Amino acid sequence: MSTLIVCRCEEVSLETLQKTAYQYHCSSRELKLRTRAGMGVCGGRSCRMMIEQIATAGDNEKNYETETIPLKYQPPIRPVPFGVWGGLSDE
Repeated sequence: MSTLIVCRCEEVSLETLQKTAYQYHCSSRELKLRTRAGMGVCGGRSCRMMIEQIATAGDNEKNYETETIPLKYQPPIRPVPFGVWGGLSDE
């Protein structure tokens, strides 16, 4: 297992995602809800594909049966520069 961070916004590691997927036989939507991966500031733009790949990896038959509700991502209305979050002017 790896401590590589997959979701930087919520600081969810690859190890956490893999353990959760194995333990609960999660669909990608359920994996997102159980770990909060993909629910941070970026709205899953940087980690969505990894979450889906982790959830469908291995012999997890439940993924294909319960994936009737698609994984939903809601990006912010508009991207905000990091300087704004840090209190710097946007000039």
